[in-house]
Amino acid sequence: VTCRGGYTQIARLLRHIAAEAANAKAAVFVGDAMEEDPDELCHLAGQLGLRNVKLFVFQEGADPAVAQTFMQMASLSGGAYAPFNTNSASQLRDLLSAAAVYAAGGSAALSRLIQSDDIKLLTRQVR
Repeated sequence: VTCRGGYTQIARLLRHIAAEAANAKAAVFVGDAMEEDPDELCHLAGQLGLRNVKLFVFQEGADPAVAQTFMQMASLSGGAYAPFNTNSASQLRDLLSAAAVYAAGGSAALSRLIQSDDIKLLTRQVR
């Protein structure tokens, strides 16, 4: 995972996911910042939810405004949000693995996954 400086392009990403929605059950977004209009991002996330595409949104860092928008995006899509510790590669690995398990097998497969605290957090949120 690498990070590049510059203006975020989350809306562009969400539009791309929507265009590919016929082929997707879930999408993962990992980010630390958000300079875009939260209302637009939440609208686009809600559109994904209507297409049954769940967003798994993982936040690096602790900016409360970013967290609020990321949580809303995940909720509106029917997906899940989790912050992660940038010093813990295993935590991010577990979160990404859980999203992949959901994409492959849905909620039932996710509930069968060995449940760390992070995965329990995701399992409780996904609708």
